[in-house]
Amino acid sequence: MYSEKVMDHFQNPRNVGEIEGASGVGTEGNPTCGDLMTIYITVEDNIITDIKFKTFGCGAAIATSSMITEMAVGKTIEEALKITRNDVADELEGLPPVKMHCSNLAADALKAAIADYKMKQAEKEKAESE
Repeated sequence: MYSEKVMDHFQNPRNVGEIEGASGVGTEGNPTCGDLMTIYITVEDNIITDIKFKTFGCGAAIATSSMITEMAVGKTIEEALKITRNDVADELEGLPPVKMHCSNLAADALKAAIADYKMKQAEKEKAESE
């Protein structure tokens, strides 16, 4: 049912935890299945230099969270925003159709963290210009 890569990321998730004082934080959830994930990013010079996640959910939700952190670290904000739900599923060598919503959550949580980062940057720039 699950690929070896999904099982590896579920059993040995990468980048678990949270980042104190993160540059951006994004949380997404699916009330139907109960999955909830939060992604924390640190951004330096427009590059995601650190990324961590906390996920409450099924094995596929944990695996997609782990995978997206590996995909996004080291990328610019613009590159990270281009990571799609299909990219996450493809990197995991596929997900069962009933679990594709998990990759949606991972991609959406990353986008939410980036949106939070951009909002904080805009507020910081506004405060500095006043």
